[in-house]
Amino acid sequence: MKALKRWPQDGTPRDPFAWILTVARNAGRDRLRKSARHAALHLLHEPLLEDEVWDVPDPDALRDDVLRLLFICCHPELSRQDQLALALRIVAGLSVDEVARAFLIKPKSMEQRLTRARKTVAAHPVPFETPAPAERGRRLGEVSLMVYLMFNEGWSGSDNDTQIRKSLCEEAIRLARLLLGLFPGMSEQSALLSLLLYQYARAGARTDEDGHLVTLEDQDRETWDKAKMAEASSLLQIAERSGQNGPYQIQAAIAAEHARVKDSKYTNWDHIEALYEALYAAQPTPVIRLNLIATQARTRGADFALESLSSIADDLSSYRWFYTLQAALFAETGKPSQAIAALEVAMELSPTQPEVIAIRREIAKLQEL
Repeated sequence: MKALKRWPQDGTPRDPFAWILTVARNAGRDRLRKSARHAALHLLHEPLLEDEVWDVPDPDALRDDVLRLLFICCHPELSRQDQLALALRIVAGLSVDEVARAFLIKPKSMEQRLTRARKTVAAHPVPFETPAPAERGRRLGEVSLMVYLMFNEGWSGSDNDTQIRKSLCEEAIRLARLLLGLFPGMSEQSALLSLLLYQYARAGARTDEDGHLVTLEDQDRETWDKAKMAEASSLLQIAERSGQNGPYQIQAAIAAEHARVKDSKYTNWDHIEALYEALYAAQPTPVIRLNLIATQARTRGADFALESLSSIADDLSSYRWFYTLQAALFAETGKPSQAIAALEVAMELSPTQPEVIAIRREIAKLQEL
């Protein structure tokens, strides 16, 4: 914010990024000093303060800086994809490669997109201030998607030694809570937070003591965070009472289906298939289609699912989960050499270190057949 105020007057510094880091660090230190000073004064004068009557602050004045910047990034001159990419790069702090993977495109293409977006913002200046409530409502969908993609990158990123980047997941959950506070009557905001909590409740069971991946079916469900599950269930019920059926609500309902059974063998795959069909009807994307096919492998068989994969092969040629599903289906239908070939492609698509170990183990098993 200081840069936006000073640079138009004083000119852009020689190294803008270094300037921002220095100013931000100094501002952070100032804030810490002020907080410590205020805490000391409050402790000293606590008996007097208890008798004072304080005006309740405007809730809108308590907005979070990160969330405010996400709304600001929804520049009206940018396409929706460019808004999302710019926010994930600048505000969420994801690398160009991470943003590219979120959009299933090559890093070079994403770098070009980000460059064009920055030029568009520069050529069409708008006030860099928090949008009015009505404008915030119009930008809510984009900001919600930014938070959702931020969580996804934290939940299963790439090129990481660990499977889950907890700080990124927790930041996304924090922002989802703030969004729900700003828009308490919006069912999709309740559903978004419900979905993230359902997912994150399983974080502790997703890897074993050695850091190796544990599939959903094999996870110890007793270790799932029951408090988060309960909150997620309550939020989903609130969303369902609205009578609407948005994409986040459907995804939360899918997560709830997995959460409500004590053993994976009791999973209601027919209901999950119906939910994915509803989700695909609302958002016909290749990734949702992939999840639908993975579910249909349970309900209609591996041969049906393997044949269905061909319809999205081109769209997901750089998506490692496409190849891991394909490999599993090849293995199930008695085609180990083709399964190995699919896993070798997945190995080239920036898996996390735990995923690398899991893929190598699976290849070793297939080679013994």
